[in-house]
Amino acid sequence: MEKREGFKSRLGFILVSAGCAIGIGNVWKFPYVAGQNGGAIFVLFYLVFLVLMGIPVLTMEISIGRASGKTIIEGYKALEKKGSKWHIHGWVCIAGCYLLMMYYTTVAGWMLAYFWKFLTGSFEGVKSDEVGGVFNGMLDDPVQMCIFTAVVVVAGFLVLSFGVKNGLERVNKFMMIGLLALILVLAVNSVCLKDAGEGIKFYLLPNIDNVKSVGLFKVITAAMNQAFFTLSIGIASMEIFGSYMSKEYTLTGEAVRICSLDTFVALISGLIIFPACSSFGIEPSEGPSLIFVTLPCVFTDMAGGRIWGSCFFLFMTFASFSTVTAVFENLVGSMMDDFKLSRIKSVLINAVFMLVASLPCVLGFNVLKDFHPIGERGVLDSEDFIVSNLLLPIGALIFNVFCTTKYGWGAEKYLEEVNTGKGMKMSRKLVGYFKYVLPILIIIILVTGLIPKGD
Repeated sequence: MEKREGFKSRLGFILVSAGCAIGIGNVWKFPYVAGQNGGAIFVLFYLVFLVLMGIPVLTMEISIGRASGKTIIEGYKALEKKGSKWHIHGWVCIAGCYLLMMYYTTVAGWMLAYFWKFLTGSFEGVKSDEVGGVFNGMLDDPVQMCIFTAVVVVAGFLVLSFGVKNGLERVNKFMMIGLLALILVLAVNSVCLKDAGEGIKFYLLPNIDNVKSVGLFKVITAAMNQAFFTLSIGIASMEIFGSYMSKEYTLTGEAVRICSLDTFVALISGLIIFPACSSFGIEPSEGPSLIFVTLPCVFTDMAGGRIWGSCFFLFMTFASFSTVTAVFENLVGSMMDDFKLSRIKSVLINAVFMLVASLPCVLGFNVLKDFHPIGERGVLDSEDFIVSNLLLPIGALIFNVFCTTKYGWGAEKYLEEVNTGKGMKMSRKLVGYFKYVLPILIIIILVTGLIPKGD
């Protein structure tokens, strides 16, 4: 068994952890959900629930990693009471990480494909009504889809073959700094567009009438869901980074920093999308098609559109690839811990497995497009439903019970770990809230996620 690595710096831990949380959802989902749910009022509720739910559960997940110094299965075994079976949930977490990457690599491949298309001028001369055809053409082409997905998978594991410090930390530092620079440049460009002011007002000025038309309960539950899912807590994707941490700083302070970076990217993404959409008279509430159909239309009509389109999809590639490498590290690190393999062997086994396991999602848009594993959902939506609507909220609930009750690790030991080091402390007065209120909030998210959405 190789000697366990850690992060070279505190900044490395924060950027890698934030990179895991910052993903595609921050960029397209947050702005359009905000637009549908009252703009600034939704954002306010989102920030409140991030403090009430996101930060506490994040500290619980990374505290298991730091206290044990191990990945999730061995971490549970190190902290659970003798004879208890909490570590079974560790296996479910790892299965969840594999399932997440089985479709996330496909979407990351789309981002890379669009970056390549803009960079090489594929959108030059493409009319607005033809942009949708480019996206559909990509989905219908299994060879093109396989190539870009394979590039993402191979590149991700290649980074991890160099280790935590020289691979994961070094590459993610570069990507996150590049991501933050690109997002600011893109936001300034969007804000300076003609008629951008209407989009900014729509996004940032509270609109009571909009909230009334949507319904306050819907706005609140939408904010709860976004605050919870933005951090991807519940399948131990963050736990491993706790195991690489030093004890120098408290976990509450580090969790706040991770959440702040994640929220900053989400908020600034709105300043890219809303002004651009209002400037070109486009509705920003279109979900996934916003990125691949609507925004390319904006870029093709914009002066210097090829450059701005390339920058935007480079930013999106960084956002998705930082998540891919972070979750891949979970798979590699867990296999090293659980089966006592070297990093290189673990990287090779996982790389081959993920190349094969990504195929159903890739082919789900063409060869297997009539295959609907869950209800009317295709392969990608079915895999996402299992991870997002079941494994994440149920996993968060299990982490919560494990860290705060006598049946698991216990509130005293959890608080001792969270408050070890310099920085912001977690008050003992919050234990009652963690035990009795937080589980109810998580159950509300679980239940609302299982209720079929009406038209």
